[in-house]
Amino acid sequence: MKLKSLSLIAAAIALSLSATPFVVNAQKISQTPTQVKPARNGPFERLGLSEEQKTKIQEIHRNSRAQMEAILTPEQKQQLQAAKQERQGQPRQQTPQGQRPKRGFASLNLTEEQKTKMREIRESEKNQIQAILTPEQQQQLKQFQDNMRSRRQRPNSSN
Repeated sequence: MKLKSLSLIAAAIALSLSATPFVVNAQKISQTPTQVKPARNGPFERLGLSEEQKTKIQEIHRNSRAQMEAILTPEQKQQLQAAKQERQGQPRQQTPQGQRPKRGFASLNLTEEQKTKMREIRESEKNQIQAILTPEQQQQLKQFQDNMRSRRQRPNSSN
């Protein structure tokens, strides 16, 4: 009888010890507030856009993306899709020289004609977005872009 009691107690202790990490982990998860990542719109999230402006800009981005993808050959489209799937969930990487590796359209070996059409689409996209912004938002966007240019031109002092 004593042996049976001892084995039951030992089993209960072993079970409680093995279950403890799961309970602690569950408590950590339930206490952590749900974090929702904001949509990455670069400088646009700092401009205080109205919902109407956000919707219009998203539509412009979608249309531009569709126009750019229409320029690509079937092989380039396949490469782009494979690159998207490969980088999903991966953090942004940098090469040893501090430059980002080629991603998206840059890695597709575009022809000069394709590059020209892409530039035209981007310029049209930029003009359409500028037309949606208020003068104050246009000024904020210009300041942000100027800051980004100066950062890129400045040599990296941490190397």
